[in-house]
Amino acid sequence: MSKARYKRVVVKLSGEAFAGRNGFGIDPEIVHRLAGEIKECVGLGVECGIVVGAGNFIRGRSSSLHDIDRTTADYMGMLAGVLNCLALQAALEAAGVETRVQSAIEIREVAEPYIRRRAMRHLEKGRVVIFAAGTGNPYFTTDTAAALRAAEIGAEAILKATNVDGVYERDPKEDASAKKLKRLTYLDALRSELKVMDATAISLSMDTKIPVIVFDLHTPGNIKRVLLGEEIGSTIS
Repeated sequence: MSKARYKRVVVKLSGEAFAGRNGFGIDPEIVHRLAGEIKECVGLGVECGIVVGAGNFIRGRSSSLHDIDRTTADYMGMLAGVLNCLALQAALEAAGVETRVQSAIEIREVAEPYIRRRAMRHLEKGRVVIFAAGTGNPYFTTDTAAALRAAEIGAEAILKATNVDGVYERDPKEDASAKKLKRLTYLDALRSELKVMDATAISLSMDTKIPVIVFDLHTPGNIKRVLLGEEIGSTIS
């Protein structure tokens, strides 16, 4: 069995991906495929923390929420993210992977409260830990939550699995000639308008020197390929 490059990582999964072709809600086939990929990663001996977005249910800055203040919309997004986390937990446990959901907002009936030392103990025992409800604070994205949790648990990398296959110099949807950037610095990501992650998440990753690897979530096996050191997607470091 090939050896993984990293011992402990945080995987940031796009909430939009959970919807599949439906564009809304949770597609069970997608969730079960992702659970299978995460199971392979655990099989490599990698300790996996996971953060899931909520874009398949709600977008905090969506025009459809114009009558709802930003703080309330963000809390709605946290609750929507919990739904995704519980769905992923169910799929992982159906695949035989021990999993714990830890929520930044208190929902004791369905999830543990986030406690850093308990999360690290779960990881050491080979359990997958899914960090729900972002940071528990409005105005902070799930990208920032991923950077924060990665720093707190001592992760060696953040794996940002998203809808694009990397970071481009310009939006490839608007300019087909745009080149993919295999490697860029944190400052490059901050100074540009690439919108890979929000500035808070990138700044925190820069402070903690945790690399961020951006890659396509829709290609089966990509999470494992990143862990094995294959040069796919883009690396911010």
